[in-house]
Parts: sequence; structure tokens; C-alpha cells
Amino acid sequence: MSSQNRTGSRRIKITSITGLALAGALVLTGCSPEVEKGWLPTERGTTNHTDRIMDLWVNSWIAALAVGIITWGLLVWCIIAYRRRKGTTGFPKQLSYNLPLEVFYLTIPLFMVLVFFYFTDQDQRAIDDRSQPADVVVDVRGKQWAWDFNYKQGQVITEDLHEAGVQAHLTGNEVDKDLLPTLYLPVNKSVDLELNSRDVIHSFWVPAFLQKRDMIPGKTNYIRFTPTKEGTFDGKCAELCGEYHSEMLFRVKVVSESEFKAHMDKLRQDGNTGLLGAEYDRNPNLNEK
Repeated sequence: MSSQNRTGSRRIKITSITGLALAGALVLTGCSPEVEKGWLPTERGTTNHTDRIMDLWVNSWIAALAVGIITWGLLVWCIIAYRRRKGTTGFPKQLSYNLPLEVFYLTIPLFMVLVFFYFTDQDQRAIDDRSQPADVVVDVRGKQWAWDFNYKQGQVITEDLHEAGVQAHLTGNEVDKDLLPTLYLPVNKSVDLELNSRDVIHSFWVPAFLQKRDMIPGKTNYIRFTPTKEGTFDGKCAELCGEYHSEMLFRVKVVSESEFKAHMDKLRQDGNTGLLGAEYDRNPNLNEK
């Protein structure tokens, strides 16, 4: 009997030490910058939404991990506490139900789902809020396999201007990013991106902005944000859209307001006035003659 007690005590010690080691490793890994931002492809303060999205992502993983640790702990405890002892015969006492336990299993998961829903809905509403007019409005049109950017007249832009991308083709050479279609945006100015497709379904994605939205023929989707850090950011189509989908790349340059206006002046001098609107769209599903 004493040998069995010593064995059980040793197992409990080993389990406790292992649990403490795992918890310590988890705490230490939380000190790294990659963990703090949840391995997301951006830095805090890139736009007015990146911090909010990053916090929702990281906190959701923390909550999920906490639930997982508690669940695993209870499983291990049940395995140890209710294991079949040496010399035991027959079956354990059979119970038909346990009302308090069943209520617990119902209410706790429901509470967790409601909490996740509340915080997700709260952040989603803030991210998609377009109740106030934006400083800059750009009609972004995806096409096989490039991008058109229509800068609409507004508070910052004095007249309609456009910039058209050239359809990409695989050449076997490395992509020259300086030749990619480039969307210019002024720093610290609110931006409305009107997302439209000229042909098939595309998807506008700038990984550093942590926002991605589909571009569906005949339907306009929107992304609202304020870029808060100057720099050049890579973008791509995130929806398989045909033969040269992998080459449907673009860049976003967030610049000072003076540099942004200088680029608009250059577009005007190059004769890129007006908008390249829906008259250039091509929807293969309409079977137009």
C-alpha cells in the first residue's frame, strides 16, 4: 500500500512540475514582439484600425488558450483521479445524469460565445463606420490582372483623376515592384476605398493594413481607414481570379499631404483627368453581344 501511495505521489509531482514548466514557457514566449502582435504581418500604428484588430486577434487567442489549458487540466485530472486502481473489480458506479454539471456545460460555453460576439461586433462596427464623410475617396477597380485607381474630387482632391494599371503577364522574370500599379494616400487623412470589379471576383488585400475585402461584379464594397504611418506597403489580389492571378499585385504609398498633392498634379499634367468608370467594365456572365 505504501509503495502505491509513493507512486501516486510521484506522478502528481511530475504532473505539477510539467504544468508549471509549460506555463512558464508560455509566459516567456509572450515577451517576444512576434507573440505580442500575434505574428501578424504589420506593426502597431500603421492605420487607425491596426491596433484594434491586433488586440482583438491576440486577446481572442489568449482566451482560447486559457480555455484550452483549463480543459486539458480537467481532462488530465479526471484521468488521474478516476483511473482504475490496482485490485479494483467490477464497473464504477453508474450515474444517469448530473443536472448541475449539465447546466454548467450549457451556460459557460453560451457565455463565452456571447462575450466573443460582443467584442467582435463592437470592433467590426467601429472598423466599418462610414457615418462621417472621408477626406479622400478612391474608386478601386480590379481587372484581370491589374488595378485602376480613380481619385474622386473631394476635400483633398480638387478634381477627378485616374491611374490605370497594365494587365500583368507571366514573363519568368522577377517582378519589378517599381512598375506595379501604385495607390497613393495622404497620411492622417481618412480614406474611403470603393471596391469594384470590372470582370470576375477579385479581393483587395494589403496585409500591413489587416483589412481584406472582396470585389464582386455589380456590387460596391467599402474599406474605411486612416493611414497613420508613411511608407510603401505591398498589396495583392487574394481571390483566385484566373491565369495570371499571382501577378495581380499593387503597392500603396502613404505619403505626406504635400507629396500626395504633387502626385495628383502629375496625374493632371499627364492628362489623366476624369474617371475610368463602369463603362470599362467587362462582366463575362452577362453574355453581351
